Amino acid sequence: MKVILATPRGFCAGVIRAIEIVELALKKNGAPVYVRHEIVHNRHVVKSLEAKGARFVESLDDIPAGALTIFSAHGVPQSVEAAARERHLPVLDATCPLVAKVHHEGQRYAAQGRVIVLIGHAGHPEVEGTMGQISGEVHLIQTVEDVAALALPLDTPLAYITQTTLSLDDTRLIIAALRRRFTDLVGPDTRDICYATQNRQSAVRELAKQVDVLLVIGSNNSSNSNRLREIGEECGIPSYLIADETKIDRDWTKNAGRVGVTAGASAPEFLVERIINRLAEWREIEVSTLPGREERIQFRLPSELVGT
Repeated sequence: MKVILATPRGFCAGVIRAIEIVELALKKNGAPVYVRHEIVHNRHVVKSLEAKGARFVESLDDIPAGALTIFSAHGVPQSVEAAARERHLPVLDATCPLVAKVHHEGQRYAAQGRVIVLIGHAGHPEVEGTMGQISGEVHLIQTVEDVAALALPLDTPLAYITQTTLSLDDTRLIIAALRRRFTDLVGPDTRDICYATQNRQSAVRELAKQVDVLLVIGSNNSSNSNRLREIGEECGIPSYLIADETKIDRDWTKNAGRVGVTAGASAPEFLVERIINRLAEWREIEVSTLPGREERIQFRLPSELVGT
């Protein structure tokens, strides 16, 4: 059986930066440090950092007075930032710079007097953070049907922004629906969807042309990983989202000649190796890597940690 790996796959620059912030904070300040929400959506990453002394909480109320606090890569609302200041908590912000860019764009549009339409998934921490960063009217939409349901005059000055980890195709359809309905609409097209999301989605489309089954490594609550599985399905390939090698059903690959493997942006590479080893336990395999876009982007660390 041929096992073909996607390129790129796994950690993106925003995830690498967020994890490094936690690790350097532990090195500089000692354990524990407190992280609001999972630093990234992957339990293997979270457990590894917990073992080093990180404590993950959902509320600032769970953080002791004076304890070093880290905001996750997904970003937080202004209310959380304000609450941290009120409690005089020392804060390191691990918000992905591309998510922060969306925050800034939304604030800029709101300052122009525009109503904001955020394309994203309800309940996702990135969406909650973005909506909470914008001072003004914000409407969350998830589907083309939601555009028709917007109770706004057709000449309302609107601006749209997007969650960074959505499907490009789904986003384009929603933006097109907004353009058809509203006469005064501005926005950054699909540029808010991060480079890593675009690259991994493009890689899956290429991979799907060559394989019989697709395995996507990632957590169930990882938006970008779920999109990769959906794209595989859209390409007509049986596609499965798996947290690690223990979640593979042997029957999925029993009759497959070629199995594709990719990983969401918050999934570590060692999980890819575990998947390969599990497949090799069941059948003789030949592993190859599909050529793809090489990612060289690096994001700057907070100044407090530079030189740590």
